[in-house]
Amino acid sequence: MNDGLDFAFDFDLDKLAPADAASEEEMEKFRSGDLTALSQHHSTSNGSHSFVLAHDRSVTWGAPGSPQFIAIAVARDLSHSTFTLETSYHATASFAQSWLVKRGCPPERIALVGSDYVKPADDLTVQVEQQIRESGTRYEVLDTYTSDYDPSETWTLARDSSAGQAPVRVFHEEWNHDAGTYTLREGAFTDVGAALSWLDDRSGPLPEPPEYSDHNGAVVRARIARIALARSAGASTTPKAGLDAPRTTPAGPGRRPVQGKLL
Repeated sequence: MNDGLDFAFDFDLDKLAPADAASEEEMEKFRSGDLTALSQHHSTSNGSHSFVLAHDRSVTWGAPGSPQFIAIAVARDLSHSTFTLETSYHATASFAQSWLVKRGCPPERIALVGSDYVKPADDLTVQVEQQIRESGTRYEVLDTYTSDYDPSETWTLARDSSAGQAPVRVFHEEWNHDAGTYTLREGAFTDVGAALSWLDDRSGPLPEPPEYSDHNGAVVRARIARIALARSAGASTTPKAGLDAPRTTPAGPGRRPVQGKLL
């Protein structure tokens, strides 16, 4: 697998021109050498599209707390010899995947896989990731933060348009490097101020969403049970996307690219 994305090789754009000013600007500022591809999907069934999820190593040395996942979507118009290019940064893989899914990528084809990835610690983590990945326009992301060492965690602050109660949600992800696992949990708050207060002091457990305990809770529990059954039977809950897992690439002295879930 190529650790850095090369447009001429992976995206086959050497004979195409940007279709608009935004794509031209994205092309000019894009630097593939800092990227480690985590998964990708290419399609020609309805046009010609490429979807890539990657970890940007350079972010580690940038502004503290910046998101390290980059989602890349390319659409080619071969009849006009043009392409459009979009990129978007996210704190967690599941939100990056959601962005790609909204642009036409099948959710099962962009999942993170491979023996070098940190694994979900439990079935609830898998359920929350799937919920985000397939959320469509449900979540409005308000803020994110990434810490890639002590503690190794990220959080995404979002507004849930489908929530009847406590619509402000915190998706908190943290890693146990010794165990090679990570957990992702969803917390619910009445407003942004309450969510930020919890993130500042962590004085109690992350408040569980109301729907976990109301009539929708049965749906949540049923989905987790199905995930548990599939995992116990040896079936992957995140089907392989078409890339081999990347080898470990340290982000620098004392740091690890945990956002890319590399050990």
